[in-house]
Amino acid sequence: MKILILSTFEKTGGAAIAASRLLCALNRNGADARMLCRRNISWGPKVLRKQSWTSIFERLAIWSANGFSAKDLWATDIALLGQDITTTREFAEADVIHLHWVNQGFLSLDIIDRIVASGKRIVWTMHDEWPLESVWHYTEGDMPSTRFSQKVFDRKQRIYSRGNITFVTCSEWLARTARSKALGKGQDIVSIPNPIDTTLFHPAKNKEKAREMLGLPKDRKLVLFVSQNVNDERKGIRYLDEAQRILGDEIMTIAPGRDIPYISGAEKMAMLYGSADAFVTPSLQDNLPNTVMEAMACGTPCVGFNAGGIPEMIDHKVNGYVAEYRNAADLAEGIHYVLSEDNAARLGHAAREKAENRYSERSVAEKYMEIYNENV
Repeated sequence: MKILILSTFEKTGGAAIAASRLLCALNRNGADARMLCRRNISWGPKVLRKQSWTSIFERLAIWSANGFSAKDLWATDIALLGQDITTTREFAEADVIHLHWVNQGFLSLDIIDRIVASGKRIVWTMHDEWPLESVWHYTEGDMPSTRFSQKVFDRKQRIYSRGNITFVTCSEWLARTARSKALGKGQDIVSIPNPIDTTLFHPAKNKEKAREMLGLPKDRKLVLFVSQNVNDERKGIRYLDEAQRILGDEIMTIAPGRDIPYISGAEKMAMLYGSADAFVTPSLQDNLPNTVMEAMACGTPCVGFNAGGIPEMIDHKVNGYVAEYRNAADLAEGIHYVLSEDNAARLGHAAREKAENRYSERSVAEKYMEIYNENV
């Protein structure tokens, strides 16, 4: 069985990292998997693949429809334009087509329609709500109607009505959300977590040495925060700043790109997780954050709000602390709790144990292989 994974990006963003990790997990566990991204398609003008004019045109269309306002410019996708991967050799040879995050000019609705019409087994991992929404990636309450929202909704409904798609969510929270949506009614929706290489992400053997190598202070409690975009309101940075003010100077919060230089490479990131005393994610909306999984695999207890899939990962006072939603004081209390001498070692050990049992490459790959083999 040959599996073709489709992802807009290869390594940029959490969804792309999760797709790349699944590719590795499948191939390490006996599968034959390949991945096509917007930039590594084996045909077409190189400039198209590099610059992705399709994405630029889409943003211009959304910007124009929004009255030339930047509001919600990146919160929506209309899938108007894309690259026809159905003509590639990789698509022709594949038995299973596995979509991940495919927006920003990679796959249009027309191309998704062609994928469905091919009759191949289709699996679609949802990294946000967009596959079963109209144009929105995340929703909260009643979302405003846009010029494109009803058209995109209607088109998706027609495509899905004649397709055999299994939608996979990375968290039970997103599975519940997906099943409650109009486009989710009657669809095959299952939940499988993202995988992680627990041999790469592992507890630091010598925390002091790791801090020395990274140029971090050895005499303070360090709380790590990682985000691709700290300015995104959904990441909740203002709650973390308020929690830091409550905690005072004895505890230091560090964030790559803000308090310390950016760190590249999984090995260095694993070292950074292992050098921290705790990891905090103040996200207000999130699916199954790779960062929490990485920290847990490194034996670092985590603190986060009761939002999205976060409480499925952090077991309250077992391997971390789940704080009351949007409550900076409770976030500070959680950080203080996991840093206490009585709790730190126990919580860190439990975090590592859960990462090994639930998110290992073998466990996740086996669950996906079961899905691929259904209805084949």
